[in-house]
Amino acid sequence: MDELEHKYEVEVKAAEKLQKLPEEVKNELKASGMMDDKGKLKLKGVSPKMLKKMKQEYVDCPVLKEEIQFVQCFVCPNFQSRVMGKVLCKGDALKKK
Repeated sequence: MDELEHKYEVEVKAAEKLQKLPEEVKNELKASGMMDDKGKLKLKGVSPKMLKKMKQEYVDCPVLKEEIQFVQCFVCPNFQSRVMGKVLCKGDALKKK
């Protein structure tokens, strides 16, 4: 199996408590059908138990140059894969809406 093309390997870190998603990210998730009107995430192939764990994790995003919740990283177009506590990131510039 070929290795996925990626620019960055970003370490996934655990936070003490659940982190809040920014409003703009929530709006994008709702628009793409990954979040319902009540704010509940619906990611295909992700169990509720795993989703709860993902909400307590964050990454230092090399593209946005800030700490973001792992869920935001997971739905990013740059997200390639998560392997052994690291995220493979394409590192492409993100378009601002």
